Amino acid sequence: MFVHVETRRRPRWHWATLLVVTLCVLCFIGLVLTPAPERLLLLQEWGTVPANIFNSHEALLPQLTDPALLRLFTALFIHVTWLHLLSNLLFLAIFGLPGERALGSLRFLLLFVLGGIVANLIGALSLAGVRLPIIGCSGAVSAVVGAYVALFPRAKLGLVLPLGLYMEFVRVPAFLLIGIWILLQLLFSYAGPSYGAYVWWAHIGGFLFGVAFALFSRENIARRLRG
Repeated sequence: MFVHVETRRRPRWHWATLLVVTLCVLCFIGLVLTPAPERLLLLQEWGTVPANIFNSHEALLPQLTDPALLRLFTALFIHVTWLHLLSNLLFLAIFGLPGERALGSLRFLLLFVLGGIVANLIGALSLAGVRLPIIGCSGAVSAVVGAYVALFPRAKLGLVLPLGLYMEFVRVPAFLLIGIWILLQLLFSYAGPSYGAYVWWAHIGGFLFGVAFALFSRENIARRLRG
């Protein structure tokens, strides 16, 4: 006698956002525990220093093969203030978790890394010759936000807010949170080491990269959600 037992597809474990958050937190703790002189050297060594990557007096193409471009990647995980780290990771969690569910973990991680590299590349180009490091994953988070807007243009996000003695669950339009993200980046553009220009050009580039990435991935996303 055979009995038909219905099976349900196992829920997929989404690990990419957690991996990025863990790496950023570990790097931040490592920097905090490092003496100040050594910390400055680490920022110069692993941050994106435009003057070390692009020289305005040399042809661009040969510079694109320079090993120093690795810093476009390593700079994504470096934060020197807890406020900068917390704001990036908060918005990464808000927009990254639903984005990762739609894209899949590997594609989401590719979005984060490539979006961050593109953003830092644009920042380095716009500040060619500057010797202060570009650090943080704000450009990568901008790519995640751009992808989210392209995938869910009318979405509302559920947030738990402390209201007095109670925690209240509210649904907030995604564009309102994006506006808050932009205001925070404006604040950091004038409080950080990048003279303001980096934040806008790099973040705009990251955002547009995220939109394009999501649009090109739509068929794969639909196929993945059907499977």
